[in-house]
Amino acid sequence: MKNEQLTQPLICITNRKLCQEPFLNRIENVAKSKPKAIILREKDLSESEYEKLAIKVEPICDMYGVPLIYHNHPELAIANNKGLHMPLSALEKVSRADRQKIKILGASCHSTEDAAKAIQLGCTYIIAGHIYDTDCKKGIPGRGTDFLKNLCEHVHIPVYAIGGITPSKMPEIISCGAAGGCMMSGYMQGEILK
Repeated sequence: MKNEQLTQPLICITNRKLCQEPFLNRIENVAKSKPKAIILREKDLSESEYEKLAIKVEPICDMYGVPLIYHNHPELAIANNKGLHMPLSALEKVSRADRQKIKILGASCHSTEDAAKAIQLGCTYIIAGHIYDTDCKKGIPGRGTDFLKNLCEHVHIPVYAIGGITPSKMPEIISCGAAGGCMMSGYMQGEILK
């Protein structure tokens, strides 16, 4: 297990399309609130566009001491000494040597089998979901807290719940054994910061 782990309760997942203000202003407001990390998850951008955005986000995160975790760009994460989060199926394609260069490494997991694989691949944390019904996964019921509790009982690294997470649900998430939760709309649209 690696030394650097995520242990605080909230991770911000970005989606600039949800923002009602300039994205970098929103990032600064989020960073001021001191989440455990910000995962820059802007899936529609090319690698070069993503890198240009990350270069603008990084000094904001640094100013407030918030780790910036790249999403789906292992080469950029390694080159810029950043954490990396990926879907498990994509992470499996990253070489062992490259995975070992990343201090904070996470994967999205949807079963205890996924979690076991993520640990085998060297992940320092996992994101488990989706737990509650959410607009991001319309028509697909959440897996529920029993799923989360079972998964947490089977792993020795921090588990962060995703899917319909709000501050009011955090006590329930923590009681399941999770290290915390991930929020997108709460951070991108400002509810969490009011």
